[in-house]
Amino acid sequence: MIPTRRTLLAVAVATLLPLTACGGGSGSSGSSPSAGGTYTFWDPYPQFDASSDWGKQVAACGTAAGVKLKRTAYDTTDLGNKALLAAQQGNAPDVMLVDNPVVSTLVEAGILTKTSDLGLDTTSIQKNIIGAGTLDGASYGVPIGANTLALYYNKKVLSAAGVDPASVKDWASLTAALKKVKAAGKKGITFSAISTEEGSFQFLPWFWGAGGDLTKLDSAQGAAALTLWKQWVDAGYAPKDVLQNTQTTSWQEFATGDYAFSENGTWQLGNADKAGFPYGVVNIPGQNGGSAPVPTGGEFVTVPVQKDTSRYGISKKIVTCLTSPTNLLATDTTLMYVAPTAAVQAAQVKKNAELKPWVAAVGAARGRTSGGLGTKYPTISQPMWTAVQAALSGSKSPQDALATAQSSARKG
Repeated sequence: MIPTRRTLLAVAVATLLPLTACGGGSGSSGSSPSAGGTYTFWDPYPQFDASSDWGKQVAACGTAAGVKLKRTAYDTTDLGNKALLAAQQGNAPDVMLVDNPVVSTLVEAGILTKTSDLGLDTTSIQKNIIGAGTLDGASYGVPIGANTLALYYNKKVLSAAGVDPASVKDWASLTAALKKVKAAGKKGITFSAISTEEGSFQFLPWFWGAGGDLTKLDSAQGAAALTLWKQWVDAGYAPKDVLQNTQTTSWQEFATGDYAFSENGTWQLGNADKAGFPYGVVNIPGQNGGSAPVPTGGEFVTVPVQKDTSRYGISKKIVTCLTSPTNLLATDTTLMYVAPTAAVQAAQVKKNAELKPWVAAVGAARGRTSGGLGTKYPTISQPMWTAVQAALSGSKSPQDALATAQSSARKG
């Protein structure tokens, strides 16, 4: 789902951000790689037990590779921290599924092997999706899928307000729609501006949609995005509780049926179908039109560095199995993710037409750590979400809040 929370492992542990995307055991580096041996696999899906489709798929990939695959699930942040400690102790798992912003932290700590060294083929993977796990031109894992953000809308609310969702093409037309909705006695838009990575994750489409650059938080483009959100809150188009809203509580507001729009993720599709009112999805608009770049969430299948390099052959087989087209389709259907390859995306849309706008959104998405940011991203994200809080609460102007954020990010 989404997103989250150097040089020295201890520092890396302390600076891992809680990931806001979705949500084992000790590694074994001494067992024999022969058939019948045991390999270890960690993932961030504690909601799926051994009897789930995902649990069965992991076990089946171990069997196909001729080994027993011992799976352990942690929550996302805990997994990243445990991976760093296990590597420090020389006890990393053989294969590990990690949220994409963590990849750069693990690479900097010297924990992950390059896909090229393992002989894994990533040529069919969408460039912007693999980009979240690429550093200095080298990829360090294979994405299992991606999720991102778009705008859900309530068809009944928009119809009653005389708003055609197709008219929402830029910030001005979206704001005009919110004004009509409020005049009709309903509520405008709900989103998450909480002081965690979720707040940054939700602000990024507007920041990037204005042409913002994460290395220049205090630019005019960044100020325009934050000003937009503040104007919505001040005008009553968005509720003041966006300051405390997580993506879950924001969705719960939308599910009341009183709101026209909700900025939320692919993972809410199942809940949208249960909401009890007709809905649609549109891409988040850029300031002057077009689809705004949105951040990618989702995980990468990675292979941690092992002292016994003879283990890599089996690990490669496990990764290849987990990321095969057939298994990607099954996994991404379960997780409500968009697949990382065009062929599987097409199969998804054929199976579920509701995914079509999400495929388009993922096509316009960016990795939060892409563009050379890597482990610098956490030192930028926290000042950014702090600036959002300061501006929306009224304690600072958008420009002053971002100036403070830029100063903090520079020190970080």
